Amino acid sequence: MVKGKPITSLVNLAAWITGVLVSLAVGFGMIGPNPPLTVPWLDMIGAGIVTIIAGWIVIILTIVSVVLAIVDRL
Repeated sequence: MVKGKPITSLVNLAAWITGVLVSLAVGFGMIGPNPPLTVPWLDMIGAGIVTIIAGWIVIILTIVSVVLAIVDRL
């Protein structure tokens, strides 16, 4: 067994979980009422609806990637 492998796996897991949580936080921040997270030039194009759609895309793709990662590990 390679020395340090469990530590590397733990660090990779922590980074992956952090990425998932940040992605979900950003996505939900973009879709909420009076969203605190916006992309200024997207707001000018579609009066905020583009930001909401982008937020939903972030949330859906994050959930799909979590499911695919779990299925891949099985």
